[in-house]
Amino acid sequence: MAVTLKDVAERAGVSTSAVSRTFTEGASVSHKTREKVEKAASELGYSPNVLARSLTTRRTSLIGLIADNFQNPMFLEVFDQFTRSLQRRGLRPLIVNLSEATEPETSVTMLQQYSVDGVIVASSTLPRTFVEAFRTAGIPVVHSVGRPSRAPKVDVIGIDNARCGAMAAETLAARGYRRVGFLAGPQTATSTVDRARGFANELAHHHQIEAETRFCDGYSYAAGYAAMRAEIKAGPREAYFCGDDIISIGALSALRDAGLSVPGDVGLIGFNDMEMARWGVVDLTTIRQPLTEIIEASVARIVSIVADPDQPPEAMTLPCELIERGTLRPLPGDG
Repeated sequence: MAVTLKDVAERAGVSTSAVSRTFTEGASVSHKTREKVEKAASELGYSPNVLARSLTTRRTSLIGLIADNFQNPMFLEVFDQFTRSLQRRGLRPLIVNLSEATEPETSVTMLQQYSVDGVIVASSTLPRTFVEAFRTAGIPVVHSVGRPSRAPKVDVIGIDNARCGAMAAETLAARGYRRVGFLAGPQTATSTVDRARGFANELAHHHQIEAETRFCDGYSYAAGYAAMRAEIKAGPREAYFCGDDIISIGALSALRDAGLSVPGDVGLIGFNDMEMARWGVVDLTTIRQPLTEIIEASVARIVSIVADPDQPPEAMTLPCELIERGTLRPLPGDG
């Protein structure tokens, strides 16, 4: 039978309330009593019931982790890092799949029913109003990989997607490409809008370069493959900036299936630097989004605002970097 709090109290020779206080963070208990309780608990193999303790503390240690693109392999990396970071802090993730969802009401109600302490929304495609609905409902929330702004209504940890689009354009221009394209993500996603704006604004300074944008149905392999098949049918451009790495890998497969070489016939630059991009068979030149830093900052921020919900929302923008691999021609003079 499971060891109970009463068993520990009897072994330690203290009251059950003393045992409860010992295992309640911040509760007052003497050093001598704590030693007796912890010794008894160790001898009996007792572990406190977190759910029962939450009735006293009004904290469940549950953090809702919301995403809406489970088809993208990158989210395996995202969830791995998020869950480990939360668990290191004694928190428990509650993962919610919102693929194809756009209205927040059902999600807010569900997470209220689970009495989560806070919510992290890990999505660049869900609208800002979706995330703000949690704060309106009184649930601490952080928008991870969201769009930072000067006066955010919720806490946002993300990147400057417009700058990343410009970085991709600079990279293609420096390698002498003159006919380029952007295989973008969903047209309504803020990440797509911002990357497209940065890409176009930078190319406006390079009058010799002709560019066009093709929007994909989603950030997925199938969407990237289909978009590149359409490009090949129309006559492919010299190089493409792709909305993320998985779109790039779909495009790469379509090019190879058509008998075209990368970067010999067509160059590709992706976005994210997911693990698959580093595989030798892919070897994708890409722009690295600092996911580890974004995730750690998001978890630290949700811990902070759960402890003090009255803090004003903040926005944090982290820098990206170009990762050189093998899907673009080298810079002039590099061989």
